[in-house]
Amino acid sequence: MFVLICRKMYLTLIVLLLSTPSIIFASGKQIAMKIVEEPTNYGFNTGGFNNQEEVKTLHMRISPSNFSGPQHLRQLLGHCFTKIIDSYKYEFCPYSNITQHEQSLRWNPYSGVLGVWQEWDIVNNTFVAMVMSEGDSCGSVHRTTKVYLQCGNTNQVVNVSEPKTCNYKLVFTTPLVCHPHSILVYPTLNKTLQQEWNLIEGRLQAEEITQKGYDKLLQHLFEKAGYRVPAAAKEKMIQLAKKKEQDLRPQSFETLFQCQSEYNKLKEQVEALRTVLQVNGIHDTTQDKKEHSDGLDDDTPHSFNHMDYEWMHGHRDY
Repeated sequence: MFVLICRKMYLTLIVLLLSTPSIIFASGKQIAMKIVEEPTNYGFNTGGFNNQEEVKTLHMRISPSNFSGPQHLRQLLGHCFTKIIDSYKYEFCPYSNITQHEQSLRWNPYSGVLGVWQEWDIVNNTFVAMVMSEGDSCGSVHRTTKVYLQCGNTNQVVNVSEPKTCNYKLVFTTPLVCHPHSILVYPTLNKTLQQEWNLIEGRLQAEEITQKGYDKLLQHLFEKAGYRVPAAAKEKMIQLAKKKEQDLRPQSFETLFQCQSEYNKLKEQVEALRTVLQVNGIHDTTQDKKEHSDGLDDDTPHSFNHMDYEWMHGHRDY
């Protein structure tokens, strides 16, 4: 209970600290500046015409896999292709990632990563789709996109859909897959893996293995070829991503002592800023509201009022 009260007092003190003006001098004139935690874009989004510094920077939670698949698809490396569909701009960067940007007049339009290049979806000796997984968080899962390559005169994104929540399907046309053998798996393998596949086929024909066993052996072969990511490697990658995200999260208070210690540090900073204001003859308006700060000047959070109780029990967004 005391940790929760201290947390509230700590957050309130942060607000007080951020609202305290600082002083700069320009041409001998004192100018009051309000301390701002971070810049905020107010107003409307102009549909892609914002200044570059106003565009949200997106980050991939995992790194893309290395290039794999038919060698002629290397021509797509380093290129990105965009398409606007239903007020969303999609940007597909083969062998890297796919992102979504809301083209809205809202001041904070959505932008996010829909997936990062990982592996191939292979069916019947054919590279069926590029799997872009581990995108931005979507509830308890992360966004995933499958990119289906189809024959076309130009390289372009033709459609994006969401068959299942947070699971997307992107159709990409390219002349690179127009040849009937252009996306077959077997020809892309080295001689050793081709011989291994031949042996697996022979064992299936001789009924030495079941269809299930055959599929399992093929999956292992595709992993050795670099077309699929092994389950153990996936799990390790996900755990590293979770650890990285956890390390970036703000640390919460676990004890009253820890909360009180950080509170005292902030309080000292506030008092130092107030001294600067007094020295420069500037009136501190926050001092006028001192009696409404719920005991900020007490050395310890020894009591709480009805508002504190309501904050603790009526609102659970801490």
